[in-house]
Amino acid sequence: MSISNMTVFMPSVLTLIGIPGLESVQCWIGIPFCAMYLTAMIGNSLLLIIIKSERILHEPMYIFVAMLGFTDIALATTIMPKMLGIFWFHVPEIYFDSCLLQMGFIHTFECVESGILLAMALDRYVAICYPLRYTAILTNQLVTQIGAVVTLRAAILVAPSLALIKCRLQFYRTTIISHCYCEHMAIVKLAAENVRVNKIYGLFVAFAVAVCDITFITLSYIQIFITVFRLPQKEARWKAFNTCIAHICVFLQLYLLAFFSFFTHRFGAHVPPYIHILFSSLYLLVPPFLNPLVYGAKTKQIRIHVVKILCS
Repeated sequence: MSISNMTVFMPSVLTLIGIPGLESVQCWIGIPFCAMYLTAMIGNSLLLIIIKSERILHEPMYIFVAMLGFTDIALATTIMPKMLGIFWFHVPEIYFDSCLLQMGFIHTFECVESGILLAMALDRYVAICYPLRYTAILTNQLVTQIGAVVTLRAAILVAPSLALIKCRLQFYRTTIISHCYCEHMAIVKLAAENVRVNKIYGLFVAFAVAVCDITFITLSYIQIFITVFRLPQKEARWKAFNTCIAHICVFLQLYLLAFFSFFTHRFGAHVPPYIHILFSSLYLLVPPFLNPLVYGAKTKQIRIHVVKILCS
């Protein structure tokens, strides 16, 4: 394959331009983004403190909520400092290796978050369908193993995408990324070489994680609903269903945003770039922002301890 003289060999620095088409108002866009980030940090930190300090919350359901909160903090912190640096301080440059590292962390934490939602659905499935065996099945050891497997799965799936970029792609048409953070396809599109392998592997990871997790989450909730509707008492049905509402809300808002971002990126040829980039940014920021609000509002035990902390 011939490479043009206009290409750059292994650039050491890349430039993130932020949101193309909205450069003049990026400083204002940064304000709600920063507010969402601070809310996510405070809310998820409060969740972690409450779950750690209250022994009554040392149960699998709340441990998974704590895992989700930690993942949300890590994901939001991976993108927001650099994004605000672009919006407010006009610092668009980023080292190539730092860009790859940011990309790796973003996709790893996305995969971990999806895996934790699957674990939470399975937790509710066991709690509602097999209540008498719940403590025997979901032991602390099993919860720890699930957390380790979810993290290991994410690392194993994401690492090859980093290696494929670092080892296969050496010549780049430009060093300017039309995005406000380092995302897999945004980097791959810069290359002047054949990127088919990179695209195929990226699609494989996205579909493998999404199809696997969504399938098992959906099957879990189908079984849960069947079991709940078979309960003889209306109060028992509502109590069982109420324990799932927060999980369903978090599941829906994460995957609806994910699918919208994915399809506008792949097939939205007529969608303005700034729309795609705004939604892909919101896809990473909205779940960390909403999750502590959802669990704080819909989970009675957490809500009681939040009120206790605020009152004291």
